[in-house]
Amino acid sequence: MAEYAVELRNVWKRFPGPGNEVVTAVKDVSLKIADGEFFALLGPSGCGKTTSLRMIAGFELPSEGEIFLHGRPMGKTPPYQRSINTVFQSYALFPHMTIGENIAFGLQMKKIDKQETQRRVGEALEMVRLTGYERRKPQQLSARKCCCSTSRWAPST
Repeated sequence: MAEYAVELRNVWKRFPGPGNEVVTAVKDVSLKIADGEFFALLGPSGCGKTTSLRMIAGFELPSEGEIFLHGRPMGKTPPYQRSINTVFQSYALFPHMTIGENIAFGLQMKKIDKQETQRRVGEALEMVRLTGYERRKPQQLSARKCCCSTSRWAPST
């Protein structure tokens, strides 16, 4: 088993800016997140928090550096082949679905059986202290939560 669930090694992300300018969104970030560890990225607007999360999920590729999930280098691995579930801050939550249904959505798409899905939804809600809120709609919460799968949720390969 890998020592870390998520590891970033000297990750940079640059985007083309106006003219010939290059905008550096993430500059030489290295971090290690242990399996089961609760981790938060904090910082001012524009410091690279969202870009870093998008790279971990595979929605963006690093300009330099490497991202590992459970010890495996992700390289150009697409999002659907990573054991990461992302609940975006607001615009990507399904407003017609409950919090529990939103959390379960990715697991259902992976065809995880109903009992296991319910168990994992319960674990995720407990982890972020939202047990009892699973039947509420996203607009009924004052804050949004995010959870990533851990190795015990990852598909065996």
